[in-house]
Amino acid sequence: MSGIVTYNFPTRIRFGAGARHELCEAIRGFGASRPAFVTDRGIAKLGWFTALVDAVSAEFETAVFSEIWGNPVGSQVMAGAAVTRGHAADLIIAVGGGAAVDVSKAIAVVHSHDGTIMDFAWGPDMAPIDAAKLPPIVAIPSTAGTGSEVGRSAVISDDETHAKKIIFDAGLLPRIVLADPEVTLGLPAHLTAATGFDALTHLVEAFLTHEHHPMCDGIAQEGIRLVARSLETAVDCAKKQAAGETIDDAAHLAARADMLDASMMGATAFQKELGVTHSCAHALSTVADTHHGLANAVMLPFAMRFNLEAVPEKFLRLARIIDPAAKDGAEFITWLEGLRARLDIPAGLTSLGIAKDKLDDLIPVAVADMCHQFNPRPVSADDFRAIYSEAFGL
Repeated sequence: MSGIVTYNFPTRIRFGAGARHELCEAIRGFGASRPAFVTDRGIAKLGWFTALVDAVSAEFETAVFSEIWGNPVGSQVMAGAAVTRGHAADLIIAVGGGAAVDVSKAIAVVHSHDGTIMDFAWGPDMAPIDAAKLPPIVAIPSTAGTGSEVGRSAVISDDETHAKKIIFDAGLLPRIVLADPEVTLGLPAHLTAATGFDALTHLVEAFLTHEHHPMCDGIAQEGIRLVARSLETAVDCAKKQAAGETIDDAAHLAARADMLDASMMGATAFQKELGVTHSCAHALSTVADTHHGLANAVMLPFAMRFNLEAVPEKFLRLARIIDPAAKDGAEFITWLEGLRARLDIPAGLTSLGIAKDKLDDLIPVAVADMCHQFNPRPVSADDFRAIYSEAFGL
């Protein structure tokens, strides 16, 4: 692929090297004059980001909120909304990985509605979101993991309980995505691996869920093929780059482009819902503040072994994406374990640094999580104990 292409699904996506440079044009297209950038602390220090802010500031009155770090929490949202309200922002530019994009969406809600972000969290007493009041969001993803830039929800943790809360409305879907693989070229190897496995988990779980959505199934399978083709290349290039070694720049960019596509495909596919891996990972983030992508990466093979007996024919289809000659769906799980090892991702929770005495704390949080309700095999508290116990090596 060469140049920048456009596709809609349903978000308008401008995809290709240099797409970020179309930001001013996008702002003008909305008739906005007071945009506000929302990003994380790490991105705020990068040269390409400061150059982007400078370019926008030369034409528009611009504000920047960059106090996002770790798993996003409600206080970050409220602090960001104070900045955007103070600036009277009429457009939000979400720049970063899943955390920054999710916080951007949540800021858009508080910016345009009264109350705290937790008032709008999914549940029987949630306050309604008036989509007509929301400022438009332009998203520039800097990682290839959650695909939040093409999603209608945000996941924000409660500051005190650390419980993950979902903010959902179709109006939260960014209006334009400037998907530029160049901005992901400097992502360190460990984050490339963790976010890449996050995208892979979305694709796999979406395909396996018991919901009927053949269009998502097709997207998920193609996304898995892209991950299998390019995630290792992206990680290897990141390692060599960090070591000062020469890399094939064209191959690196192509791999990053594949992963950016795969990430958005995963987020598109999981409108078909997710499964037990995500419930396990959400509990790890709540109890141990584990990076979401890394938690998925560690837990995915264990969760898939649990699911294999329920849908063996689907696992065989997955295995044949990796190896057309595959004879058994279990070969896909073997591939997952090998990929995890080659990417230097811990093979279990103990090597991840999670204390075994957290087991009893993890189970009720995982049981309460909604994701496993769509798993192809029902999951009880005893099942979660067995899955976690295997991951702990017990």
